[in-house]
Amino acid sequence: MQKQIKAQIDRIVSAGAIYADARWYPVEEEEYLAMWNGNLKSASASRESGIGVRVLYKGAWGFSASSDMNNLPGLFENALDNARTAAERVTFPVRLAEKDAIQAAFTSPNQIDPFNVSYGEKVGFLKQMDDLLNQPGVAQRIVGLNFMRKQTIYIDSEGSEIEKSIIEVFPSIAVMGMDKEGMAHERTFRPSRLGDTRGWETIDQELFTRESERIVRELNQVLKAEPCPKDDRSVILLPGIMFLQTHETIGHPLELDRILGYELAFAGGSFVTLDDFGTLRYGSEKLTARADATAINSPGSFGFDDDGVPAQDNLLIDRGILVGAITGRQMVEEANATARKQIFQGSSGANRATSFFRVPIERMTNINIDPGDDGTLEDIIKNTEKGIVLDGDKSWSIGSNREQFHFATEIGWLVEDGEVTHVVKNATYKGDTLKFYNSLSAVGDESTWELKYVDNCGKGQPNQIMQLGHGIPVCRFDDVRIGE
Repeated sequence: MQKQIKAQIDRIVSAGAIYADARWYPVEEEEYLAMWNGNLKSASASRESGIGVRVLYKGAWGFSASSDMNNLPGLFENALDNARTAAERVTFPVRLAEKDAIQAAFTSPNQIDPFNVSYGEKVGFLKQMDDLLNQPGVAQRIVGLNFMRKQTIYIDSEGSEIEKSIIEVFPSIAVMGMDKEGMAHERTFRPSRLGDTRGWETIDQELFTRESERIVRELNQVLKAEPCPKDDRSVILLPGIMFLQTHETIGHPLELDRILGYELAFAGGSFVTLDDFGTLRYGSEKLTARADATAINSPGSFGFDDDGVPAQDNLLIDRGILVGAITGRQMVEEANATARKQIFQGSSGANRATSFFRVPIERMTNINIDPGDDGTLEDIIKNTEKGIVLDGDKSWSIGSNREQFHFATEIGWLVEDGEVTHVVKNATYKGDTLKFYNSLSAVGDESTWELKYVDNCGKGQPNQIMQLGHGIPVCRFDDVRIGE
């Protein structure tokens, strides 16, 4: 099949195309199982294959996709025809940043293929967890398993040919209950990526047993707790909420297509401008953030993006100063041309599509914050006079340009004079993005750093759901409004 695809790419270039590539998915499959209050409510599986073709002609893209591999000439011809039509109306001709021609392969590290594990064993895990969660105070309990596999072959007219095989495992448990006022509360657990593999072996039964006991205990504490006070305090964000803070107010604002206005009609823009790179103080000197697609065990690590560019460890914020963005080949050229100066040296390898029938767009990789030197969680609490420790993503609201935010968390622990006093419910916090990050006063050490996965990040028109990760430490921010 690769020979046939290469032949069609050569033919379409001979017909006048500037560039062409193809993403062939021999296999794309997913399994999802969920147990709700002891009943297997979902057990679904999907499997498909297909090919997506991009053609660049006179500065305009044409795209075509099909699950039918029997008419490759027609598929490529459709893409070229679409590009020819678009070229008649193009206002900003597409240019692509240079890259090397690559012949390579990438396989995600897996010891046990989850698709080879029997349904009986998977359901057995669900039942075991459900039994552990079935405790007083728990009105609803959910245990979920989601598995994904993608095999892709990328070929382009510049001489690249890249094969990838990626498997992902996404487990989760959750418990819900009602307080005396009839308000629902929830505690969830989604494991961090602690090992160096991604397969079925990551489902550690002992870990889930411990964490099931913890979330049940904390749910019952929340059900009896007093409401979060309305106050200005230092907020200490655990990785279970810091990952979302990072996702929404560092990751999304630094996607270059969003900065250039391509998401305005769907997911909003960004407060960041092209003039900000190298000068904007995004946060305090304690903040260093990067888009690191080289982490071994994260869904934000994929070897090569869908432009054929190698995954990179891309510095975004250096000791508080904005220095980089999440970029692909097209947008870096447009940004440099728009700014009339070279802001970006080339693609950071972050252009990805969720499937063969979608076009690649800038997507987050692993948006991580470097650990700091302010010690353990206990050390940070000990050095906090008046604060609150927060965990769990309950709900969130984000300004259209990511300039403001409001987060509700699953649980909070008040801190007074360096000691945790008691649990509060309905804990919320809000702020302005730049003011918030400039109030960053403590960053935990490596013992507090966890890599959290995200399996449902939406972006694009039509919407594309993508998987990625966030490696974050415990972080403390000062003078933050809570409780409203």
